[in-house]
Amino acid sequence: MIKVILVVLGVLFALVIFMILMKFLGIWVRARVANAPVSMLNLVAMWLRKVPPSLIVDTRITAAKAGLEYTTDLLEAHYLAGGKVDQVVLALIAADKAGIPLPFDRACAIDLAVKGTTKTVLEAVRTSINPAVIDCPGGGGKIDAVARDGIQLRARARVTVRTNLDRFVGGATEETIIARVNEGIVTSIGSAQSHKDVLENPDHISKRVLEKGLDANTAFEILSIDIADIDVGENIGANLQKSQAEADKVVAQAKAEVRRAAAVATEQEMSARTQEMRAKVVEAEAQIPMAIAEAFRGGNLGVMDYMRYRNVMADTDMRESIAGEGDDTGDRQQN
Repeated sequence: MIKVILVVLGVLFALVIFMILMKFLGIWVRARVANAPVSMLNLVAMWLRKVPPSLIVDTRITAAKAGLEYTTDLLEAHYLAGGKVDQVVLALIAADKAGIPLPFDRACAIDLAVKGTTKTVLEAVRTSINPAVIDCPGGGGKIDAVARDGIQLRARARVTVRTNLDRFVGGATEETIIARVNEGIVTSIGSAQSHKDVLENPDHISKRVLEKGLDANTAFEILSIDIADIDVGENIGANLQKSQAEADKVVAQAKAEVRRAAAVATEQEMSARTQEMRAKVVEAEAQIPMAIAEAFRGGNLGVMDYMRYRNVMADTDMRESIAGEGDDTGDRQQN
């Protein structure tokens, strides 16, 4: 009975060994032939750790053929960290062929830094080898700025950059480069005395922007800034002066309307006071006959005195009438 059990166990063990050999023999042979040997135990351990052995072996073979030696433990660790092992090895090969020092740990850090984006560590290395061009402000638009003479200029720049692998991890992205270049162009145009100076020497903008070190703390190194296009826009200064003049006009009209209203109110007040004084005069004149009658009753005024008073009044009325006719005659002669 014991012998039967041992025989069964031996058969099962042999079957397991055969299945392992059938599963990993091709990979093991491929690694051995490519001079990048990997032990069978390592292949089984990868499978148990849920690491694709074919990916690790093929990546190691690629590195070995390029003259780079990386252990399977390093490749597995990066894979388990969520990185793209094949992209890292290709980036290391590209950097090695271009003579760019790039340690394996830094390449892994860059690969993990670009995780979740559309970029890869291989693209970062390629951009370090072959500089890329960034359009500012991007999207085919132009940067609007105003010179000191009030003329608007619309510019578009092209920035040549290459990846700085030492600052890639934690460095600012292309959006920061675009924002800083846009700000630098606006500042340079705004400090120009005349828009003609900018049109005559647009390279002055590039020089001023480059002097500011806009690539500090970014993942790129700015090689050049070229003004691709520049157009003349509106006369912003004249428009602002026009708007200010219109605003001043409205304020002046409002103040004039206030003064006119005050004058009208004063005139109405004076008319009211004139009518009031006339009423008082009429009231006073109405008391004259009463005073005369009282003087008669008291014996203070005689008939002759009253007649002289009437004659004086008649003479006064006649003189006023003659004076009025004379004024009318003079007016007619003037006309």
